[in-house]
Amino acid sequence: MIPFNRPYIVGKELSYISQAVANGNLAGDGPFTHLCTQWMEQNLHAKHTLLVHSCTAALEMAAILCDIQPGDEVILPSYTFVSTANAFVLRGAKPVFVDIRPDTMNMDENQLESLISEKTKVICPVHYAGVACEMDTIMDIAGKHDLIVVEDAAQGVCATYKQRFLGTIGHLGCYSFHETKNFISGEGGALVVNDDRFRERACILRDKGTNRAQFFRGESDKYTWVDIGSSYLASELTAAFLYAQLEESQKISSSRINIWNHYHSELRDLEEAGYLHLPHIPPECNQNAHMFYILLDSNKVREQLIKHLKRHDIYAVFHYVPLHSSPMGKKFHPQERHLPYTEALSERLLRLPCYYELTDADVSHITGIVKDFFTQ
Repeated sequence: MIPFNRPYIVGKELSYISQAVANGNLAGDGPFTHLCTQWMEQNLHAKHTLLVHSCTAALEMAAILCDIQPGDEVILPSYTFVSTANAFVLRGAKPVFVDIRPDTMNMDENQLESLISEKTKVICPVHYAGVACEMDTIMDIAGKHDLIVVEDAAQGVCATYKQRFLGTIGHLGCYSFHETKNFISGEGGALVVNDDRFRERACILRDKGTNRAQFFRGESDKYTWVDIGSSYLASELTAAFLYAQLEESQKISSSRINIWNHYHSELRDLEEAGYLHLPHIPPECNQNAHMFYILLDSNKVREQLIKHLKRHDIYAVFHYVPLHSSPMGKKFHPQERHLPYTEALSERLLRLPCYYELTDADVSHITGIVKDFFTQ
């Protein structure tokens, strides 16, 4: 059986967890937490990084830092995971959905200005599949209209746009280390603070609204409640597992790129024959091989191919149900909205298995079964 995803151990994960237990600091913000944040700041050139328990937590912190108030509007793609919208909706914002580009599945930056109103406060680009949005244009538009950019880089760790790491370009960036991502810790995430005006408050929010960090630095004589916040901190066990993965980042990335390139090479003939479309990587983007997907001619073909693969013990999946067409999304936009590329492509996209331990033989087997489906 070839599952869609398989969590893995690549280095010293179990040893580091044992060290964390021996250190007697399991609750977080210990040695491994600091090692993880240092790694991101040094290797990704992230200005200031806070390890948190999930990318969802990072997004929720970002929404608070943006001072989202009831009635504010946030522009984001409909084709994304629900956490992207929920983080802002929880603060009272209205999500304004933008269509995606058919080449990258990312938000169409050329539609942004038409969606900006006097209520708009944030643009939230989502770097789908670890391929960057057109960030120069997005940042220019945000600057022109005095908007904050929050990068949802859940899938984008170690990917770049014009040699800048995703998550470090906008005012705030959010990473995920969920077990389906490139570098994993079960759950886990990080908030990247690229704008100094948010730095101090971000630490307070993560510490449940307290001045804990200031107190331990000797900057305050009392450890007390000073702001809103929540328990966003990742545990030291999570950090220990993650740091072992980050130490092996080049090894993991090399394996995933090899898998992605193998898929692309094996399936190119099917694309040339018109059976499917392969992912497109713009020249200014260096993707991280977070996933390999194919675009099929119709939802019917996708369902048939999923069943065909499953008969051969290969598990492929699709996502997302576009948020604007969901029951919750319709509450914000009761009149029918039409996002043509989001609606069409979400019905046709299929993700093939892609994880660190997938072998060349596995990829050849999967692509062989896909070829059999179209040529039998």
